[in-house]
Amino acid sequence: MHDSILPMIESIGFEGHYHPGYTRADILREIEAYEGLIIRSKTDVDKELIDRAVNLKFVGRAGAGIDKLDIKFLEEKGIKVLNAPEGNRDALAEHGIGMVLSILNRISCSDEEVRENIWKREENRGYELGGKTVGIYGYGYMGSALGERLPAFGCRVLAYDKYKTNYVRIGGVEEVDLEYFKENTEILSIHVPLSQETRNMFDYEYFRSFPNLFAVINTARGEVLVLEALVRLLEENRIWGAALDVLENEQLKKLTPQQKLTLNKLKSFKNVLFTPHVGGWSHESYRRINKVLIEKISNLKL
Repeated sequence: MHDSILPMIESIGFEGHYHPGYTRADILREIEAYEGLIIRSKTDVDKELIDRAVNLKFVGRAGAGIDKLDIKFLEEKGIKVLNAPEGNRDALAEHGIGMVLSILNRISCSDEEVRENIWKREENRGYELGGKTVGIYGYGYMGSALGERLPAFGCRVLAYDKYKTNYVRIGGVEEVDLEYFKENTEILSIHVPLSQETRNMFDYEYFRSFPNLFAVINTARGEVLVLEALVRLLEENRIWGAALDVLENEQLKKLTPQQKLTLNKLKSFKNVLFTPHVGGWSHESYRRINKVLIEKISNLKL
């Protein structure tokens, strides 16, 4: 957490303790003393922990995703759940645009070549984002932040969200149904939360239902996209490139043999770009996430 967290907590009348080095055993041992818990993305707030948190009134997730929280059981216990997608939506949108521009213009791979004294102009000729059709799959805080910025590049922007209607609030973004979205999307940007419904959603057959797919961008959760499917699409030249800020397993030292093989295959493609889950993790969002959470905590009726 940004070091502003404790002063902010104290400013709204709470006593705060910051323990970034705590293990799960430490949390389980001490959680009963706390009325509030603020976590990042590595802590499972499951039944075991919740049962021990006899005084807990709220859980604050410093970020957007709440897939590590047992939402149903927290609701049964009357424990409020807060998250802060407003805090890192801008950072993620800018990162997503950076990734799109990088793969279309082969910026990363051509940079690597020049560093090795390789000068290939024709081989690194890029594509323009203007004129392309970008499909935003999931139009919450993150998807809409990207949608707000894309029209300036002269591309067509389509939005699809299974659980919303009349959600597009700006010009230049078209709200469409799934069939139309699949038929027309060329650059797919994924913005769905991780759930039982979305886990492994984007597999080979699902990607095949996008007849004009050119590139895939995933800044959501790694587990929603099957990497082996992406390898197959690239090998068959069904897509031109991909950009991944997240992976199925981000603990690179603990990959299974199959996961390691798949990742190595992806690394062999120069038109695949990786970043280490930093899409929403800017210097500005680091502090802003705290501010959003503290505002929401201060508005709770405890």
